[in-house]
Amino acid sequence: MSVEHELAGRVAVVTGSARNIGRAIALALADGGAAVLVSAKRARAEADAVAGEIRAKGGQSAVALADVGDPASAASLIDAAVKAFGRVDILVNNASVRRETDLAALEYAEWRDILATTLDGAYLCARAALPHLAAAGGGSIVNIGGLSSHTGASRRAHVIAAKAGLVGLTRALAHDLAPHQITVNCVAPGMIDTARVGAEPAHHAGKTPPVGRRGTPEEVASLVRFLCGPGARYITGQTIHINGGLFTG
Repeated sequence: MSVEHELAGRVAVVTGSARNIGRAIALALADGGAAVLVSAKRARAEADAVAGEIRAKGGQSAVALADVGDPASAASLIDAAVKAFGRVDILVNNASVRRETDLAALEYAEWRDILATTLDGAYLCARAALPHLAAAGGGSIVNIGGLSSHTGASRRAHVIAAKAGLVGLTRALAHDLAPHQITVNCVAPGMIDTARVGAEPAHHAGKTPPVGRRGTPEEVASLVRFLCGPGARYITGQTIHINGGLFTG
């Protein structure tokens, strides 16, 4: 097997992969040789476009829409990958909702909406994928965290709580799943140059990483690809920061 196709024969599920970091991860895993299930909650056209990019380069890809915060929908996402490709080796929990809301205005419904997608979704997808990862003889789960869950930020209590929960979930699952040869890690991006709907987050204002620029989705995807590959089989339970030196804790 060549280094360029270190993931050949593997099947990856990437949640929230219709755009930005998720899209870059799907493309990077496909470049490594994996068949990729591209998923989104509603953005079918964008998800189809990502799958089309993969196929145009000779890769294998399918698309499934799912609300990962719903148990049945999360399970259907994993089932779709097995139906399309026969197995699951890699799960990347990237789906997330990021909003800014003052605590006084933060209703419980919004709190639950954020946690359901980001934290519940990671748990539900991991639980659904476990039998398939174990049957494949091992695999990788990568949770996509965030810088603000380590530094704090205003008006993001729900987002930060959900992302911080991913760090704890990562550590716990690393222990639980180690006997199955499944590694579980968390990648925490900092200021990444992505397309956003609405204004830029307030906690980004006036900040420049020490390296003098923002990161790219492709740089995050490169790290995720490594963690899913054969060179990272002894790395598990870790939160790995990719932020240009903005946070070094």
